[in-house]
Amino acid sequence: MGNCWPFRLIVMVAILAVSISFKSANSDPQTTLLNKGCRTTYRADNVTNFYINFNETLADIRNQLISKDNKHFATAQKLWTSNTVFVLFQCREYLSTADCVSCFDTAASPAQECYPYDGILFLYDGCYLRQEASFFFDQATQSGNGQTCGNQTASQPTVFQTQAQALLQDLKRAAPRIKGFFAASKRQFSNGSDAVYAVAQCTETISPSGCEFCLKLVYFYIDICLPNIDGRGFDAGCFMRFSANPFFADNQTTNINPYLGVGGGSSNRTKTIILGAVGVGLFLLILALLLWYQLCTKPKKVEKRNIFGTTELRGHMIYDYKTLKSATRNFLEENKLGEGGFSEVYKRTMGNGKVVAVKKLNITSGKAKSEFVNEVKLISNVHHRNLVRLLAYATKGAELLLVYEYLANGSLDRFLYVIFSLPFLSVPGNVFDIHGLAYLHEKYYVCIIHRDIKSSNILLDDDFQPKIADFGLAKLLPGDRTHLSTGFAGTLGYVAPKYVVHGHLSEKADTYGFGIVILEIISGQRSNNTTVAPVSESLLDQVNFKQS
Repeated sequence: MGNCWPFRLIVMVAILAVSISFKSANSDPQTTLLNKGCRTTYRADNVTNFYINFNETLADIRNQLISKDNKHFATAQKLWTSNTVFVLFQCREYLSTADCVSCFDTAASPAQECYPYDGILFLYDGCYLRQEASFFFDQATQSGNGQTCGNQTASQPTVFQTQAQALLQDLKRAAPRIKGFFAASKRQFSNGSDAVYAVAQCTETISPSGCEFCLKLVYFYIDICLPNIDGRGFDAGCFMRFSANPFFADNQTTNINPYLGVGGGSSNRTKTIILGAVGVGLFLLILALLLWYQLCTKPKKVEKRNIFGTTELRGHMIYDYKTLKSATRNFLEENKLGEGGFSEVYKRTMGNGKVVAVKKLNITSGKAKSEFVNEVKLISNVHHRNLVRLLAYATKGAELLLVYEYLANGSLDRFLYVIFSLPFLSVPGNVFDIHGLAYLHEKYYVCIIHRDIKSSNILLDDDFQPKIADFGLAKLLPGDRTHLSTGFAGTLGYVAPKYVVHGHLSEKADTYGFGIVILEIISGQRSNNTTVAPVSESLLDQVNFKQS
């Protein structure tokens, strides 16, 4: 036995050397923190049991990552006692096993700070850790979504934005069709020296359709970052990232062409494509000739770029911040229509006589920025006669501007209580119109929950036609979900008690708010008016008391 120690020493030194070289070659676990949170809605009723369950699931996750080669995704659950624990962890596929484990250790350490609450979320460039008290592994979207953008603009903004958008679009299409829901790709620019790198990834336990839906939403988030040279978009079930700098090796890219219908197919298919292209080309040529004829036979008009000149606004557009600020005369107090917690609204008449409302937000807080992103993202894609129309927007630093159609009669709450103070006036029947709310819940491709339906967010046009405004708190409800579990948001007096107490958000929350508005219309009283009744007695309490 005495002669064995030199051999054992050599083996130990060799293992140590391999370990050191392995770690140095894979020394980037990408632990830049993007998002974190401890959901404090529910507190564990037995802290000891919860502590045991949670730590056992973390140990299970770590063992899975170490015991299996190239393991980048793991789930664990403990169902012992009422303090159940579900944990999901995912690494980017390009990370080595050592870096994946290192990223997990980085996420698991601060997770201990969330005790004894039953919800955590830690998102890094390289990995994602989430824990809940109920099953969530099949969730594609959830609260806590958004984007993180870099602060450096590309040297060639237009070129970089075009290339990055095209690559992200391809990854958005390809990833749901790839086993494991992960794709990494690089796109070289024509100059040969510049490139854009990007990845798309979904959690492996959601469905392909859920992955596709999630990436569509995250693409909207991350697109806001362009033309900055890097950005990340994220949701509960997916992640996207792009950068002008490489964050994975060239030999780790995915061939996404087979998942895009590129580079394959029979000769008949090729002929069909060619014939289709020729047909489309002939159609476009004929259409161009007709347009050219019409332009030549009509007097030409000079169109101004200033949206407050003689040109009508056509859809939502991005405009220069200075132009909008100048057009509103530097936000004079005399032009102010109203204000909220994070915003002020100003009236402005265009050169052709058209009046618009300019909403000015300040994003010194993360909440205000989130509301701005929500409004642009949702209103830009939703069109209905009972929804306020977004015409243009602009940003500069902490200040953000949204340009809406102007509604002459203002908000319902300002008009409502005047009606009941003058007995010879009556409530116009139009204000009971629910088509806008029905469109948000049932007619759009995904259910939109407004979350802040109240009389001050219902605006009236010249004919007292109601239009829903202010989508800063809105949430999307996927078709495969009955509700979202999220923190309370909205205005007290209009928020459904079930949502406040349990955090379960569904379209019923909007229905409840609309019901309160109806009570206000009928009674002529504000929902949160404490001058008529005691502080503890709401308008709904008064109605219930009278019924009893």
